[in-house]
Amino acid sequence: MLGEVHSLSNDFPELQDVITSLMESDEEFAKENKRYTALDKEIRTLELNNGPIGDEDMHQLKHDRAVLKDALYQRLLSAKA
Repeated sequence: MLGEVHSLSNDFPELQDVITSLMESDEEFAKENKRYTALDKEIRTLELNNGPIGDEDMHQLKHDRAVLKDALYQRLLSAKA
């Protein structure tokens, strides 16, 4: 669906405590989460404005978001263990 929020807290509510802990204790995680959140917001804005960029560019943004999200998720799982 267009315009969905894909924040880590929204997509992984069961890991909220881990997300909060890493945001406070891991500067690199916090930086990457900030970058992920900005990218997600950019994609959402473009979607809601009928994608005023080319399909390939939108696909690349979504790919970049997915790669970053996967990396952050792996960090969450490692911290949870």
